[in-house]
Amino acid sequence: MSEDAGVYNYSAVMMGSPILLKLFQPDETLARRVFQLIKQLENLLTVNRSPSQVMAINQAAGRHAVSVSPAVYQLIKLAHEVSLLPGGCFNFAIGPLVKRWKIGFQGHSVPPADEIARLLPLINPRDVELDDAGQSVFLRHAGMEIDLGAIAKGWIADRVQDYLRTQGISQALINLGGNVQTLGFPPHGGQQRWHVGLQKPFAAREELIGTINVEEMSVVTSGVYERFFTLGERQYHHILDPATGYPLDNELLSVTVVSRRSIDGDIFTTLLYGMGIEQGSQMLEARPDIEAIFVTRDRRVVCRSQRLFDFTLTNPQYRLAQS
Repeated sequence: MSEDAGVYNYSAVMMGSPILLKLFQPDETLARRVFQLIKQLENLLTVNRSPSQVMAINQAAGRHAVSVSPAVYQLIKLAHEVSLLPGGCFNFAIGPLVKRWKIGFQGHSVPPADEIARLLPLINPRDVELDDAGQSVFLRHAGMEIDLGAIAKGWIADRVQDYLRTQGISQALINLGGNVQTLGFPPHGGQQRWHVGLQKPFAAREELIGTINVEEMSVVTSGVYERFFTLGERQYHHILDPATGYPLDNELLSVTVVSRRSIDGDIFTTLLYGMGIEQGSQMLEARPDIEAIFVTRDRRVVCRSQRLFDFTLTNPQYRLAQS
């Protein structure tokens, strides 16, 4: 724990990311329980080790359905529905491609084209069968693997927020390695909103483009600079295009989503990155509860309205632009 002007910071490394909990009164016991909750929820969803409910589904691919707990089933059902939306690159059945590329996990080479072609038939979300009555999941073909990595942190951040409320906490912040979820507003220093930094792509974590100011909101950023490798003059990042099997490249370096629920931030950062600014902006017109900030390769910062947040540009290398 560290203390800074009445702010008590508790940290741990979990889910492969630094986790930060900000409280405004010292409570080691509560912080320990929060980290235990995160660990318990991660253990339900991980695809990196057994046992987990998701691993059990993957290991039974092509053979039989697996029943899971109600919470995990509802999360899988949501991921399945989002994976069937047109235009985006959200696909929870993309596990075989993720494991083959291994970007962020010592993967530093481009898989042969024939291997990519062989894996593409195994990532169709329509080949995932859900049974509401039995709350079971069946992957039709051997070799299929679902991966909830694109949605797990948001779901867990929301569960932590719920838990803190049950403990009588009305002002706090939880940062799950890029998924920031807030309660209330900071009670110290005259701040009426939380200040969340928008990171400069391919720079040190403390180098910012600007700050996003929110109250009782989640802020989630997904960027191509988070996990990537360089081969020759080209960078290969972790956001894969389910249509081609290769990293999806467009005009964007990052997408940040501001929303009430962190799980919505997870979903929409991936959807909007795949759609790009124009198509993504059209989708957002029907979602007043979701707002986004796009950062482009030519250093434009495009804010889709600012009803849920205020943005302050602090880096002169970037410019605010209209979509």
